[in-house]
Amino acid sequence: CLNLAVFLQNGGFKEEDPHQTPGAGEAVASVYVHNPHLDVLKEDVLYHFNLGTGTHNLQEMFGDVKFVCVGGSPWRMKSFIQYIATELGMEAPNSDYPNICAGTDRYAMYKVGPVLSVSHGMGIPSIAIMLHELIKLLHHARCTDVTVVRIGTSGGIGLEPGTVVITKQSVDATFLPRFEQVTLGKTVVRNTDLDPRLAEELLRCGGELGQFETVIGNTMCTLDFYEGQARLDGAFCSYTEKDKHDYLTKAREAGVCNIEMESSVFAAMCKLSGLRAAVVCVTLLDRLKGDQLSSSQEVLHSYQLRPQMLVGSYIKKQLKGQIGTHG
Repeated sequence: CLNLAVFLQNGGFKEEDPHQTPGAGEAVASVYVHNPHLDVLKEDVLYHFNLGTGTHNLQEMFGDVKFVCVGGSPWRMKSFIQYIATELGMEAPNSDYPNICAGTDRYAMYKVGPVLSVSHGMGIPSIAIMLHELIKLLHHARCTDVTVVRIGTSGGIGLEPGTVVITKQSVDATFLPRFEQVTLGKTVVRNTDLDPRLAEELLRCGGELGQFETVIGNTMCTLDFYEGQARLDGAFCSYTEKDKHDYLTKAREAGVCNIEMESSVFAAMCKLSGLRAAVVCVTLLDRLKGDQLSSSQEVLHSYQLRPQMLVGSYIKKQLKGQIGTHG
């Protein structure tokens, strides 16, 4: 795991991603869907959002979106939209920021200006469903130059609790940078690279904030919270404490800084759709030292605010730059 100083000493990212989405001042980047069957639909129902092309004017509602932040819990994403509204000076007096997906209890969605905030639940299946419909929403709304960031929590490996990790690459439980999707009984392997320039920009924002440690490194994405993450405190456990420690040490040696349960499919789907994407997660504990969270709720809450502070700073900086460019 590298902080800003070490990252820059090492020369940053050595190579540009050949599939990287264009940045500011470059060609306009659209949101792509790779599904010819959508072209023959009379109406596309985004069922889990309670939205659709036949019932809502998606371009009017979402066409100005430039930044999408996604996170596990509805509470966290409402907190984020309230925070970013204040940071951008867009807060409305007495506004409760209504849930755009109020007709369903699956996900929550909030919007202020060019920023959309969406909850995705817990784990790969839940975020994958949300991303299918989010990507289609952005496509139908004709959004361009969209940046998507997952903000969340994670378990650190050899890091102090409260450290914010910006993901360089999402790896699976065998430390390989891949996401496996089973389609029609066959396994399809997809790339999990994230936008390197965006990761570096976020790392610089963390350095400029100077309020907490921010590092860049690989994130391991697992299929569950307990056995998949080598915990000793689940209902079932067939390995020893030494086995656990050896496994996490190997993960650390492979460049893994933290563990969570959504980054692989997030990276894969954003890359397929041409979305500039990043994962920013705070560590709540060092998994080399334990499995259970012992910090107070107040401390954990303060940790959970750190990703939104970092991403909020980045969005504010980007919008300020756009105003300076066009103003």
